[in-house]
Amino acid sequence: MQSPVDATATEAWERLSSLAHDYRPNMRTWFAEDPGRTERFSFTAGDLFVDLSKNWLDGTVLSALVDLADQVQLTDRIDAMFRGDRINVTEDRSVLHTALRKPAGQSLIVDGKDVVTDVHGELERIYAFARRIRSGEWRGVTGKTIRTIVNIGIGGSDLGPVMAYEALKPYGQLGLECRFISNIDPTDAAEKTFLLDPETTLVIVASKTFSTLETLTNARTVRNWLISSLKDRGAIVEGQEGEAVAKHFVAVSTALDKVAAFGIDPANAFGFWEWVGGRYSVDSAVGTALAVYIGPENFEAFLAGFHAMDEHFRTTPIERNVPALMGLLNIWYTNFHGAQSHAVLPYAQYLHRFPAYLQQLTMESNGKRVRSDGTPVTSDTGEIFWGEPGTNGQHAFYQLIHQGTRLIPADFIAVANPANPTRDGENDVHEMFLGNFFAQTKALAFGKTADEVRAEGTREEIVTAREFPGNKPTTSIMAPELSPSVLGQLIALYEHITFTQGTVWGIDSFDQWGVELGKAMAKELTGAVAGDETAIEAQDPSTRALIRYYRAERRH
Repeated sequence: MQSPVDATATEAWERLSSLAHDYRPNMRTWFAEDPGRTERFSFTAGDLFVDLSKNWLDGTVLSALVDLADQVQLTDRIDAMFRGDRINVTEDRSVLHTALRKPAGQSLIVDGKDVVTDVHGELERIYAFARRIRSGEWRGVTGKTIRTIVNIGIGGSDLGPVMAYEALKPYGQLGLECRFISNIDPTDAAEKTFLLDPETTLVIVASKTFSTLETLTNARTVRNWLISSLKDRGAIVEGQEGEAVAKHFVAVSTALDKVAAFGIDPANAFGFWEWVGGRYSVDSAVGTALAVYIGPENFEAFLAGFHAMDEHFRTTPIERNVPALMGLLNIWYTNFHGAQSHAVLPYAQYLHRFPAYLQQLTMESNGKRVRSDGTPVTSDTGEIFWGEPGTNGQHAFYQLIHQGTRLIPADFIAVANPANPTRDGENDVHEMFLGNFFAQTKALAFGKTADEVRAEGTREEIVTAREFPGNKPTTSIMAPELSPSVLGQLIALYEHITFTQGTVWGIDSFDQWGVELGKAMAKELTGAVAGDETAIEAQDPSTRALIRYYRAERRH
């Protein structure tokens, strides 16, 4: 196994360390003395306009960051990923989520197979299925058309589809809705099936191996609900259970034997490949619920948006490459200025699940303590991603960003044209909303001095409380509208930001062994939780006490 480049041993890292030691950002002065700053540090990628000018960035820092990318061989790593090299070294796999959105007619041969041809073959199956649902051709066991899609998955099989469904609601078919079940807490399934009509419900079970504990438990729960509900209303009788499951359940899985054993017709199973990681899979068969809801044409536009950002990342020099620059800025803040978290603040309500989606993408990818060759990392890795939409966040946590002691870089996202334009008297409500978007990045950058506070007539004893230090770094991302294509571009943007950071840190951003230990222990604890005294006694004192409390308080 070839060792990754140790970024901390490069000349560029040493130069960035020296720059950071004496770095004193002064955005007021930077903008006043450099009228071309905004233009020089603003870029386009696809339909996205990205303003980096309110970051801790100048020509010297930019040069050092670009040199760092060169010295850790970022461009070579990008080429290796797009080529299909096995860069997921701990699992010996290619990393080809970018192949999921290559246009038909292109070709990529990996291990003797044209993966693009395979992808489009599966897409055509998904699109044919989506058309049958949307047209009413597919009917449930009692002959009624489908009105609700229930997607059962967890992790990438849930976070991606639910985020995209919420983001693209204006593009959905009227009279059709999706619900998403992920948590093994039985309340999740109970709430999502509450008042649903089983005769008009179709369930998609998304599990590549068809063995994921949470997903299969929820799938059995919903299967029991469907059958019992149909029987209660006299829609089916004893002996028709198999027919009902076949008409109301499909799968996203490659384990066709397990799919069939569950009662799903393997012809209604849609697959994806080992080189698709869960958190990179919303543009694969995992997005089947989304393809049904928005339709094949819109899903194609969604994929085209991903591809546009892929091509920007693959072909654009680092000094103008938006995902690479944003990833390098995150390195600048994390490794040279001690930032630990990163806020993503969408001023678009339909993106309200986007920060949660990014939590898995970024933290599962880059939350690593060893490099890809198994040696310890040589710097801090990973960031804590978080955020809330629009003005909701302003009334919750912006206080900490503006006047707290912690450095929190923030990405602000907005669109020029809303899906629901509204006026309040003479006022355009979207313009009122975006006034906050523009004001917040301005306030974070330039702050408010003590003299400016005094000039407003503020009492001297509270001047310091109303002073804003400014110089808080932000990136502004804008697009014409939140279309399927733009959403694809946004997702791919952050995929490649994550890849850039992982390359600098020398880690494998595509495995996730850190999620396995707790899951394995949960299975081992099943007997103890159920009351096996020997198993309870085998636990550590804290776990033993917690289980005993649970068993004493649980009502059956």
